[in-house]
Amino acid sequence: MTTCSIAIAAAVNAEPSRPWRVGLVTSGQGDRIVGWFREAFQAKGYREGKDLIIELREAKGHYALLPNLVEELLALKPDVIIAEATPAIAVAQRATSTIPIIMSPSSDPIGSGFVKSFAKPGGNITGVANMFADLTAKTLDIIRLVFPKLQRIGVLTSSNPTHAALAEVAARAAGAVGASAQSFVAPNPEDLDKSFAEMQAAKCEIVYVLADPPRRALPSIALKYGLPTVYQVTNYPDLGGLMAYGPDIKALFLLAADYVDRILKGANPADLPVQQPTKFEFVINLRTAKALHLAVPEQVLLLADRVIE
Repeated sequence: MTTCSIAIAAAVNAEPSRPWRVGLVTSGQGDRIVGWFREAFQAKGYREGKDLIIELREAKGHYALLPNLVEELLALKPDVIIAEATPAIAVAQRATSTIPIIMSPSSDPIGSGFVKSFAKPGGNITGVANMFADLTAKTLDIIRLVFPKLQRIGVLTSSNPTHAALAEVAARAAGAVGASAQSFVAPNPEDLDKSFAEMQAAKCEIVYVLADPPRRALPSIALKYGLPTVYQVTNYPDLGGLMAYGPDIKALFLLAADYVDRILKGANPADLPVQQPTKFEFVINLRTAKALHLAVPEQVLLLADRVIE
């Protein structure tokens, strides 16, 4: 057993003299996901404030804040850290090699250097992958059904380090359906308006939003510019987004809670395989379609797992 593995094992097997402390650092906003974690931990028998404390830190889309937020969590000596999305996972990885880190989720755990393999992560990091890249081609096929004459797609990215590779996947998928794709970067939430203005000026017909923790102003800005917008993250139609196809987001966080529970009970993250989603959703918001004067074909409505009317 390596020195790192011994340190991790000692950390997770020690009987706490205080409540278990779970650090939750999100690249976005945490109010919704912390509710899911509270629900999951309560179902597993934990009593928040008595034998488990959740410490939440939120970057709210400003990824430059993440190093300070993670340092704040480390000062509290957490027993485990849950990191939402690649920007937060990467910062947590640089900050500690001994405290267990749960990815919740990661777009490319191996390519990002978080784990050695899905089956044997090999360090202090394990958790959930989201498969967004694998779903892009099918999403573009659905988009073509709604927009049969589509020529130009705007791909909205942020400073998320996985977005360069995901944008290339989107460009190839766009080419496969006879369209071109151009990337536009909104590093922070306050940059969204400018990026949509640029996409409108570039005559993009739709916008494909790469996965990030939800930026809640995005659907209203898309509507302001009259640009139909399709998302990888399925929370967006509930916020007013037009369409989304991706994994069931809540299910990913519930999986992450299982990892926390297992680690607090003595499991070593190096030995816990990374899991991938098994449930996916295609969601359409018909109220938004109506506001955009867009008729969604019956064929597409029949494909939807959920229709917001």
